[in-house]
Amino acid sequence: MANRLAQFVGHLELSPIAQVAGNSVGRRLEGKVAIITGCNSPLGIGRATAHQFAYNGVRALYVCDFDGSHLPALQREIAASYPGVQVFARTFDAADEAAVKAVVDEAVKDHGRLDVFFANAGIVGSHVPVTDIPIDQFMWTMRVNVSSVFLAVKHASKAMMFTGPEKPQSGGSFIATASTAGIRSGAGATDYSASKAAVINMMQTSAFQLSGTNIRCNAVCPGLIETGMTAAVYDGARKRGTEAKIGQINPLKRGGNADEIARVALFLASDESSYVNAQFWAVDGGLSGSHPTMPGRMA
Repeated sequence: MANRLAQFVGHLELSPIAQVAGNSVGRRLEGKVAIITGCNSPLGIGRATAHQFAYNGVRALYVCDFDGSHLPALQREIAASYPGVQVFARTFDAADEAAVKAVVDEAVKDHGRLDVFFANAGIVGSHVPVTDIPIDQFMWTMRVNVSSVFLAVKHASKAMMFTGPEKPQSGGSFIATASTAGIRSGAGATDYSASKAAVINMMQTSAFQLSGTNIRCNAVCPGLIETGMTAAVYDGARKRGTEAKIGQINPLKRGGNADEIARVALFLASDESSYVNAQFWAVDGGLSGSHPTMPGRMA
């Protein structure tokens, strides 16, 4: 019986596995055109993602921010490290509709397509209890963190539907930076948390609004990551000698770095995530996976 089974298996021919994406260790964004907002911070997720996109063969890359002080340096380092990538630095307010439409239109006009938009621009919001947040501060946080994503998906989705000789079919990947604070409370102030919850909902709603276009909309939800936004937390901990305590309430017991978020953004941008849509990916060391507990004690 064993010999007959072995002979049968030996003659069995398996059909090829249907593969949507290319080699996982290859250039995962080969030939694509991408826009990233929130790229100015040297420690930021935007800069780290720009490098991942460039390393993985993106053809044209727009690195954008309201503060353009470091954008020329980022443009130079990407051009030097990845000569085959056309990189463009653009300074504008990500919550300004005319400016967002302009960079999207530029990408389509000059390169004939738009494949990826990573809406990463955002601010941390207030640092006070809900009873003390001025309405102007609350609305400003919503403007920067939510309106910027709305405008990006509004205009980028139209551009991703554009077809031509190099892109015969509609499609693309829209990624927005939300936060663990948008998943459950305790990770941010009221205005910030509300804005990030809105980003998650907007990605899910947009995915269904864009049904049939092959445009995917997903959010990435970082935990405590060392960026320009959280630099004060890290700097203060280092001065006190308590840096090792950063991130101790998540199962990995550490904070994260920008490249760890960038690699998730790369996956969501690539064709490897072709069946991932309307999701929010927590990249937080496990922080949002459980309610706070004290091991061994129930009361």
